Formats: sequence, C-alpha cells, structure tokens
Amino acid sequence: MRAVLLGAAFVVASVGTVGAQSPNATLERAVRAYKNVKTLRASFTQTITNPLLGATVSSAGEVVQRRPNYVSVRFSDPAGDRIVADGAWVWFYLPSSTPGQVIRAPIAKDGSGSPDLTAQFLDTPAARFDVTDLGRETVHGRTARVLSLVPKPGVEATFTKAVVWVDSADALIRQFELTEPSEIVRRVTITKLTLNPAVPASAFRFTPPSGTRVIDQ
Repeated sequence: MRAVLLGAAFVVASVGTVGAQSPNATLERAVRAYKNVKTLRASFTQTITNPLLGATVSSAGEVVQRRPNYVSVRFSDPAGDRIVADGAWVWFYLPSSTPGQVIRAPIAKDGSGSPDLTAQFLDTPAARFDVTDLGRETVHGRTARVLSLVPKPGVEATFTKAVVWVDSADALIRQFELTEPSEIVRRVTITKLTLNPAVPASAFRFTPPSGTRVIDQ
C-alpha cells in the first residue's frame, strides 16, 4: 500500500538542551512533553522501502491530529489519498493503490487501533524497549539525537526495530523509522509543525465517495 501512514502524532518538549542525558532520559523527556500536546498540524514526507523487491516509494502530505483518537491525513503525493480517524473508526481511502474501495477498522476503547503512531514509542518506553544511543545527526536543519528502540522479549509491537530522531533543543521527534516484521522499512520526516492549533471537528469527518465499496477489518 503506497501511501499508508498509520497515523502521526509528533512531539515537542519544553525548552532546554538534551546535553549528556542518557538515551532513556532523552526518551522520557519526550514522554513528558507529549502530555502537553493536545492538537497538531504537520507536513511530512515518507519513504517505504521493500528490500525483498528492491523497491522504494515516496509520498508526502499533511496530518492534523486531536489526541487521542482523531487524525486526518491528506496526501499531496499521491494526491487524493486519505486516512481519517474519527474517534470510533479509522478510514483508509487510497485510490492510488486500491481504487474503488475504502477500508474501515475500529478503534478500541483502550485506544488500540488508533493511528497515533508516535504513542507507541512513548508508552512506558523504558519498560518496553531496549534503548541505544546512535549518536547525533541533522534532520531538516535541526540537530537531533538518534535513538534505537528494540522491543523487549514478550512485548507486542508493530515493528522489530524503531529509530527516532529527537531534537537536541526542544525534544521534538523530527523523524522516525520503523522496520516491520516483513522487513519493510518506513521512514517519516516532519518538515513543518504547528503545535496546539485550533482544529475544527469537521477535519475528522469522512464520507466514503459515491460508488466505493466499504470493507470492514
């Protein structure tokens, strides 16, 4: 599926510098910051690499979120693709790859099924992941600390490994990369972000286009 972005919540912390913090301390700083994020609007680019096929596809768009279970993703490339979480359901309308159909999946009362992807990095991370410092890199003009997150034995996760780029100045997650069990690698880079904007409820409404078939998952 070319343009799947299962959600996107992105994190900002209070001012300050990461300095010589341990990897877990850096991640916990992001956890604390995430609690202050109620809504967001972000532009992103995404690459999905399938090493078995030797293929990479790219996409871009804008995500609007109201935590915890409301997300709207509008893709500019491929234009017309959408993912919407309306609090009860997640709707996947991806005519670039699956024309004529809409996939609908429920969001559970505990929030599972929500496309808030960043939340899975920041939900009790010290207990769930082995965290390793991979050094520092620059992402979209910002210096970031790079952390590897590997699920501990027995922990359920959608990835076998995640890498997150935490901004050294404000603890924003500027980029993340997931290696899925299928070996597909998904990288998302945030290019613009507005925190806690006013977001109308209409942003999270989705009506299947006329003539499309709705498939429940």
